[in-house]
Amino acid sequence: MTIQKNRKGSGLTLAVEGRLETTTAPELEAVIKSELDGVTALVFDFSKLDYISSAGLRVLLTAQKTMNRQGSMKVTGVNEIVGEVFEITGFSDILTIE
Repeated sequence: MTIQKNRKGSGLTLAVEGRLETTTAPELEAVIKSELDGVTALVFDFSKLDYISSAGLRVLLTAQKTMNRQGSMKVTGVNEIVGEVFEITGFSDILTIE
């Protein structure tokens, strides 16, 4: 998995590529924790994300809880496979997906 960070003012976009699963989720979690200070708009670009597991969902849920307190969060570029995981788990009701 690779993560590209793009910060503009109080906005942060994290472009995640590859597989977000048990072995890679801690890396994304660490990036989020280190980068969220002062961020009021968080965007996850999943246009190159191939797969997400429950460990990845947990990271998203934690980020959503944080951003509920300090701003907004959205997920973009969701493919059919990841979108189906969001639908089945109910995350499509929790997350803002564009």
